Amino acid sequence: MTDTSSEPHPARAEPPGLERSCALPSPGDWLRVAPQTPGIERIEAHFDGHAYGPHRHDTYAIGYTITGVQSFRYRGARADSLAGNVIVIHPDELHDGEAGHDAGFSYRMLYIAPARIRDALGPNARALPFARDPVLTDGALLQALQSACADMGRTLEPLQLDQIITLLAQGLLAQDQSAGQMRTSRIDLRAVEQARAYLDAHADQVVPSEDLENLTRHDRYSLSRQFRAALGTSPYRYLTLRRVDRARQAISDGMSLAEAAAYAGFSDQPHMTRQFTAAVGMSPGRWQRMAGPSPVR
Repeated sequence: MTDTSSEPHPARAEPPGLERSCALPSPGDWLRVAPQTPGIERIEAHFDGHAYGPHRHDTYAIGYTITGVQSFRYRGARADSLAGNVIVIHPDELHDGEAGHDAGFSYRMLYIAPARIRDALGPNARALPFARDPVLTDGALLQALQSACADMGRTLEPLQLDQIITLLAQGLLAQDQSAGQMRTSRIDLRAVEQARAYLDAHADQVVPSEDLENLTRHDRYSLSRQFRAALGTSPYRYLTLRRVDRARQAISDGMSLAEAAAYAGFSDQPHMTRQFTAAVGMSPGRWQRMAGPSPVR
């Protein structure tokens, strides 16, 4: 499929006064979030300089650079992605983002729940694939990503989403053949799924460890190990990031920061700001200016 990224951006948001912790804002920065699709998030953005501070996702972050040099620190080293390169960030790995050239950079990124990748690989791939090199030249992965991002204004159809996730899962497995080997210790996927669903349903509440123990019939430490093995992160971090998701959506829908903090389940706005910044790499206020409601153009 032909990538149309060279065409003029139809709804480029250029809000003034974006918050930055260590640099003046650039009027050329913009961020676009595609309509929600369960299990996957798509964004498109441009940054002239500093983009994101150090942060982690509990998802795979898989995308590609459209223009410029996309630079980031990952696993203790700097990586630089050029136009047409694919970027793969493993769940729960610390990374940041900035322009590696004065012209800035544009990119598109998918955030995919590890459970989607695991399900697509089937029972013979119980481990999550890990790409040692975060910047790849991979035509198959690039084509799958371009297909997923070809229409950022439209929700992906179910069969289209299945195809994209299958292609991405196969591409990740090709980078880590060891992930295709069966684990010697069996993961209780039913218990992990029960815990995940419970955390999804109670993200705006404090969840006692006993609730998950009673639900899954596993002690908290055994469940934590299996949860991380299956989903790439701990139950508490998963819960925290679901709160961040709720806050992001609430802010994008027009809630004030204080309202979003209460709605998402944070104890107060400063608590949300700390967790939001750690997860997203920018403050809630900056997200509000970049991705909040904008006038119809």
